[in-house]
Amino acid sequence: MRTYQDALDYIYGFIDPTRKAASSPAEALINLERVRALLRAVGDPHLGMPSVVVAGTKGKGSTCVMIEAMLRASGLRVGLWASPHLSSYRERIQIDRELISQEDLVDLAGRLQPLIDGFDPEPYGRPSTFDVGFALALRHFAERDVQIAVLEVGLGGRYDATNVITPLVSVISSISYDHMGILGRTLSEIAWNKAGIMKPGVPAVTAPQPPEAVAALEAEAALVGAELYVAAGGGLLGPSGAAPYPLEPAPGRLRGGFQRENARLAVGATMLLAGRGLPVDARAIAEGLATAEWPGRFELVDGAPPILIDGAHNGDSARKLAAAIRDELRFARLILVLGTSRDKDIEAIVAEIVPMAAAVVITRSTHPRAMDLDRVAAITAPHLRGPLALTPEMADALDQARAIAGPGDLICVTGSLFVVAAAREALGLAVAD
Repeated sequence: MRTYQDALDYIYGFIDPTRKAASSPAEALINLERVRALLRAVGDPHLGMPSVVVAGTKGKGSTCVMIEAMLRASGLRVGLWASPHLSSYRERIQIDRELISQEDLVDLAGRLQPLIDGFDPEPYGRPSTFDVGFALALRHFAERDVQIAVLEVGLGGRYDATNVITPLVSVISSISYDHMGILGRTLSEIAWNKAGIMKPGVPAVTAPQPPEAVAALEAEAALVGAELYVAAGGGLLGPSGAAPYPLEPAPGRLRGGFQRENARLAVGATMLLAGRGLPVDARAIAEGLATAEWPGRFELVDGAPPILIDGAHNGDSARKLAAAIRDELRFARLILVLGTSRDKDIEAIVAEIVPMAAAVVITRSTHPRAMDLDRVAAITAPHLRGPLALTPEMADALDQARAIAGPGDLICVTGSLFVVAAAREALGLAVAD
């Protein structure tokens, strides 16, 4: 393995388009056993490494980066595993918010390749691309003496590869409808899946949730013996009462009203980490909140007109995005650039965000799961109150939006993180790979 492309080809070589989601809990548990066996094959790098695991439907990434920033401001060396990436695979594996270098990824993948290739797929099945990347990340963290790792769950929680980890604290962000074909059709089923990251004796903290989700989280906490806390508006609510936040959890660079909920959750998690011996104080919390950044989430690009980029990919996130636009930004008209993936609830997204737009430009990412433009247009049409354009290339879609917009208007790009990534690349904001 000599080049960065060699390393990427190797990692992506584990993609199996014929692999389907587990059809039963027993089958899903085999997936977790596969990850445990794979980690054993690469030296169990996670053992003895303190960690935080973050699940949820929306806000996982933002919560992760705020926790990471507060821990780093405390003087700790912090690893971050995040998914999906926007532009570069290296975004998934970070230490102190520095992306793993191309050279280090090549070296790491090359050294672990014999161990991974020697992994016996019986009876677990061949590792997935996510499994392999997760193993590489944990090994990188262990080799670089990371003092704590912040790990973002990929999908769900109970059967995600990250659930082989027993963290210091389990964190669950806002739960809403997404990936329903895999996680369940009701909020209760989805919350049960997210709640699976709870471990015996490990405190768990959640954002305020709908009653149906709360019941599932409380039931799981009681079942496994985990103390469950809620990061509420006034403080951290737990089994022994309420504890005030050491300061007002106000995110600095992360804009959007929904980020205040994520900030409270992140501060609640660090309060529990401090209770478990980590050196997190009010100064570190303030510094971390003020400096944490996460591209593609209510990211405002200056210009005339300005362009807002946000990866709202379900009805709940689109509703929160619409509210944040109305509450926090001033503009004459909203010009919407919209594209989604086929597995998303496009009807719910459109119903929340399209009615406030003066014009809509429908586009798509280059991802294989991107929704056809005609399909999005058909769903969008009943909600329109202005012109509609279909433009498959993101750069052209942005040009079309600029042609429609005046200097006092606002362009908003949303619908999926793949579309966000395409917009950032077209605007010259993408990570150089």
